[in-house]
Amino acid sequence: MTGQLEADVVVIGLGPGGEHLAASLARAGLSVVGVDRRLVGGECPYYGCIPSKMMIRAADALAEARRVPVLGGVTDVRPDWTTVADRIRDEATDDWDDKVAVERLEKAGVRFVRGHGRLDGPGRVVVATDDGEVGVSVRRGVVLNTGTEPAVPPIAGLAGTPYWTNRDAVRVRDLPRSLAVLGGGAIGCELAQAFARFGVEVSVIEAFDRILGPEEPEASDVVRRSMEADGIVVRTGVGVTAVAYEEAFTIGLADGTSVGAQALLVAAGRRTNLGDVGLETVGLDPSTRAIRVTKRMRVKGVDGLWAIGDITGKGAFTHMSMYQADIALRDLCGDGKPRADYRAVSRATFTDPEVGSVGLTEQQAREAGLRVGVGIAALPESSRGWIHKAGNDGLIKVVADLDRDVLVGASAVGPAGGEIIGMLVAAVHAEIPLATLRGMHFAYPTFHRAIETALSAVS
Repeated sequence: MTGQLEADVVVIGLGPGGEHLAASLARAGLSVVGVDRRLVGGECPYYGCIPSKMMIRAADALAEARRVPVLGGVTDVRPDWTTVADRIRDEATDDWDDKVAVERLEKAGVRFVRGHGRLDGPGRVVVATDDGEVGVSVRRGVVLNTGTEPAVPPIAGLAGTPYWTNRDAVRVRDLPRSLAVLGGGAIGCELAQAFARFGVEVSVIEAFDRILGPEEPEASDVVRRSMEADGIVVRTGVGVTAVAYEEAFTIGLADGTSVGAQALLVAAGRRTNLGDVGLETVGLDPSTRAIRVTKRMRVKGVDGLWAIGDITGKGAFTHMSMYQADIALRDLCGDGKPRADYRAVSRATFTDPEVGSVGLTEQQAREAGLRVGVGIAALPESSRGWIHKAGNDGLIKVVADLDRDVLVGASAVGPAGGEIIGMLVAAVHAEIPLATLRGMHFAYPTFHRAIETALSAVS
């Protein structure tokens, strides 16, 4: 394919936010070209959120079955990974084929071009396809949504070995006997626990002094206890110095010890795809880690350019990309009223127990100079936690700005922690006074009733 196109808007990168934005702009009557060299829909449906949560759902069902003897019966649990692998291939990813997504996009009126899109100066995009080069002249604007990819640290000996990233892990059909995980962040912990519950011997290696570093320390402690109860060996505060592979992996650690495993998952974070999108052609630094945007998602200092999603540095979450896409949509359609608000950004880590979080941690609030009040309630001590018994570990933690009498952050760790956090997200976002929150009714006996206990403990 070689030629020239014209469009009102070009969207480069069709992950969840980009796909939604391109289709919505086309339905609004604009001429739209959507560009992506990978699968339409992005990381989330094919390699991230959806397949990994299918793995976790299956693993959690196994764990819950193993709790039956504590609560009322006898079980014989026999894991079968084939069921999970088939579901991911057939239900989640169509065997990693985006035909349905492309058809949906084109039905909305988007002209789709598969290839690597780059800025080529103001108002112009060039797409390198398998069949040649396509140039696009843009009348209204270009939206960048190029996302992230797995970061692979420059560890001696790692390159050239058959290590996994999350993209490989979700495609596994035959489980290894043992697995080492480099990185104790959300991805590393979620996948480590899922594989462990299917009988894999798992070790997690984290250079930071605790797993789930962005979360509250109390949340990290709860999840670590749960992972260790699943038989996972968790090593924190130690870096990796070298990796060797000969039929199996040997991971050398900075303390002089080593970890051996049949498979190795590198879950050391993500890096933004900004190095080769032509930023220099519009006066931006191609080595930047994130693009600075206004509250209307316009790239600062560049006319006719918008950016959404992971590359804006506001949180590498599907829901953030979709949120920003809607703001960019209204701005591109002439409605400049919406403004991005990041005070109550929420996230969920789907370990067991789940970790739901919103806003500032206690440390972040103190570093911001706030007069901080903190309240913590342990779920096992709540009525629902006592009833739940097996698998009831967790807590509610709220962080308040005492001068304004409002919450600025919170964490909900426990069964359905990602759901419990919803009420606290609303409280942070709407700046509901603590007195109002304390005067609410909290249904008995629910896990979220522990919020009332945490609020009463704020001091």
